[in-house]
Amino acid sequence: MNHPHPIDSISRRQFVHRASIGAAILASPSQLARAAAGANERIRIGMIGVGGRGSALLADILGQRQKKNVEIAALCDVYRKNLDAAAQRVRQSQGGSEPARFSRYQDLLAFRDLDAVTIATPDFSHGTLLVAALQARKDVYVEKPMTIDLEHANQAFDLARANQCVVQAGTQRRSEGKFISAAKMIAQGALGTLNRIAAAYYVNQARWKRQNDPCTAADVDWDAYLLHLPKRPFNASLLREWQLHRETSNGMPGLWMTHYADATSMLTGARYPSSAVAHGGTYVWKDGREHADTFYALVDYPEGFLFNWGMGLGNAAGIHWTLHGTLGTIDMEKATFTPERPKAQPAPLPPEPSLSHMGQWLDCIRTRQRPNADIQFGHQHVVATVMCARALETGQRQTYNPASRLILPG
Repeated sequence: MNHPHPIDSISRRQFVHRASIGAAILASPSQLARAAAGANERIRIGMIGVGGRGSALLADILGQRQKKNVEIAALCDVYRKNLDAAAQRVRQSQGGSEPARFSRYQDLLAFRDLDAVTIATPDFSHGTLLVAALQARKDVYVEKPMTIDLEHANQAFDLARANQCVVQAGTQRRSEGKFISAAKMIAQGALGTLNRIAAAYYVNQARWKRQNDPCTAADVDWDAYLLHLPKRPFNASLLREWQLHRETSNGMPGLWMTHYADATSMLTGARYPSSAVAHGGTYVWKDGREHADTFYALVDYPEGFLFNWGMGLGNAAGIHWTLHGTLGTIDMEKATFTPERPKAQPAPLPPEPSLSHMGQWLDCIRTRQRPNADIQFGHQHVVATVMCARALETGQRQTYNPASRLILPG
């Protein structure tokens, strides 16, 4: 069945304007609720954000479309170039079936018979979109970081549980075989008393810097992009290089540390940090970026270990990631375990199969089970990374109170 695509035949100026009046198609909250898809019922998915990461998620879903019996029913992006390219891919893959197209997420969430949505937009918008999708009782796959503020994370967690929604955070290491293997080894006591985790990622490049010239205001629904940010004239860098700006990301903690913080919880079973400190600065790429190009954090966990993580853009030393216990060391990059004894040699981690992170979410939409990167774990990585971002910004040690769900200096 072909579905309407509201911006197919309108001009670029109309594209920007129509979204401001498109609320006429919004449905009431009661119309948005939908029962879980049955075993033989097709799952209809709407995608919010179809740029870089969104394109990767799109390819993943289309690759499992027939096996999982899913359909991309609607697409949403504020940038017309991304929207048109994604629509063409869907049309070709789904035998000519047209996805609905929108520039505003409200219109997508109101579109008929959607079971679930993906969110792959700039980090500052994750919390707003996630909460809106859960209020609409949709199952959600949300790219990491789940949010860059604790308030939205708290609200989203409560909504997901109250509305019994399936939420998968895009922290894929929870579905990777070597992480599954290492978590089992640690749970079985292979490391003895875990006391330290050390991780760092170093590349020698102006990461996240992009060419903005091809992006023009005529192709962007700018008001839709800004969401809750203060209104201002079109700024291509704020759209295309959002990682560099304070308003649209919290820098390296959200952009990259999220994977390591989430994997730390997965590997150890630890829940929330008790405190965090951080330091950093812009030492190499003085190109107008508002975030540090060199960053280091120390995070203390009440389970009894210290986690340190760093990232730098001025040297290509690569990745280091080790877990240290009284009985040995696990190297996650080399996927090896080395016993704590003289002349011990590293041995490969026991093999474990990797899972499809997206496929696992699609399965859980049917079974109503919680996925590998359930919103509980998303909430945990938000706490850890927001603590570190605040520590850098304020120069103060940050603490977390799990009872009040507040991050406080001290």
